[in-house]
Amino acid sequence: MVAAGEFAAEKAELEHLLATGIFERSPGLAQLLTYVCGKYFHGTSGEIKEYNIAVEALGRPPDFDQKRDSIVRVQFHRLRDRLNDYYQTEGSSRTVRIEIPQGQYVPHFVLTTRATAPPPAPAAPPAPAATPAAPPWKMLLTIAASIVIIGACIWIARRTPSTAQRQATPGGVVAGADSIRILVGLEEGAFTDGFGNVWQSDRFFEGGSVVKLPGKAIFGTRDPRLYQSRRQGAFRYDIPVAPGIYELRLHFAETMFGEDNTAGYGGEGSRAFGVQLNGVTVINRLDVVGEAGASVAHVKVFKDVSPAADGELHLSFLPLVTMPFLNAIEITPGTPAKLRPIRIVAQPRALTDGGGNTWSPDRYASGGQMVKRSDAVADTARPELYAGERFGNLTYTIPVPPGRYAISLYMAERWIGPQMPGGGGAGSRLFDILCNGIALARDFDIFARAGGPNRAVVHTFHGLLPDHQGRLVLSLLPAKNFALVNALEVIDESQ
Repeated sequence: MVAAGEFAAEKAELEHLLATGIFERSPGLAQLLTYVCGKYFHGTSGEIKEYNIAVEALGRPPDFDQKRDSIVRVQFHRLRDRLNDYYQTEGSSRTVRIEIPQGQYVPHFVLTTRATAPPPAPAAPPAPAATPAAPPWKMLLTIAASIVIIGACIWIARRTPSTAQRQATPGGVVAGADSIRILVGLEEGAFTDGFGNVWQSDRFFEGGSVVKLPGKAIFGTRDPRLYQSRRQGAFRYDIPVAPGIYELRLHFAETMFGEDNTAGYGGEGSRAFGVQLNGVTVINRLDVVGEAGASVAHVKVFKDVSPAADGELHLSFLPLVTMPFLNAIEITPGTPAKLRPIRIVAQPRALTDGGGNTWSPDRYASGGQMVKRSDAVADTARPELYAGERFGNLTYTIPVPPGRYAISLYMAERWIGPQMPGGGGAGSRLFDILCNGIALARDFDIFARAGGPNRAVVHTFHGLLPDHQGRLVLSLLPAKNFALVNALEVIDESQ
């Protein structure tokens, strides 16, 4: 194994190449370069073989036959051309070059003398006339002041690396009661999503390169823009936040591997990486395609998050198979040991109920359609929750951290009944309720439970566990007529 701290210049050159944008339209080449350089830095160059590259870096299946499939040779030919073009043009002054000789896959790091020499220093001016030496106490004060200034400069430099390495803008520090949202790859300005949340431009990062796919279709989200740019490679985020408890959401969508994506091949197992928060591993192995599918929004949620001793949240991403990536970061106020309640109404806008609770507009939903409902609802102190309805064959996929949860469904029958548009009565609308594939209720009948139309029903299920991907997948499956829901609430019941 290679000692930590070695290959500093070589690693810096790799980071530089990934940040130049020369691979922006060819992320597969950046992936190959990162893979072989990573093996080189870890002292395992002997593992850089055609079969390993195909399976580990390019996502080919274990039965890959290099005699019949030339993908590795073709991709490395393109990579060599891209490197040569760069070093013959804008990279001609680099003091370290990465080369991959013909017929080989192991990278060579070549020291060059191409860097432009600094201009000669101007001749020293004539020495001034001698002046009396300063008293010793003044010299000591001068030295002490210099030490203070140098120390301050070092502290500032450590807190604010160069723009090329880490981007930070004024106002980025999270106040104790505020949120911060970072849209990875957004160069300037801000983005307001469909829920009114403002996402700031990319900042507080070090390393990696950005890939943008404007217009790329992303499933499972109302805001595909959050997933149409990503940072990938060897990178980290160090985000200053005020002291307090927070919830952290990391957003991912695999747009490189999988059907109809840029790599043109691959799927489960094509990319995997670990995630560390403040130096502690919080995800051992994240395979986004394996957990959510290709081009599908996937959110990992962490509760009870606090900044490290230096006042920052430190996020690191550890490569396992090809390079890590990230699309967006969301930090919101939290509560100790529990996820804050998730409240959703089947309406296009957020609302605040009579108890002061905020309900977000419809989200995490797939299937069905939303309609307005104007009839008054009895047996509830919160009639505003029933002003909209989602009906059909419904699924809500709600990302949560490990724990136990209660889900409350708010429902009112506005269609079935003797004097209602749909006619009928008890038994005319039946549907099953499942969570993560486990049946919670069969042939649920809103009309019968409420005792008639336009009456509120709140039905709660306790002790629900998220699946292995960190989701509560709530399914409302029609048996007779469509399923429906007006609002839902998720409460953390963890001890």
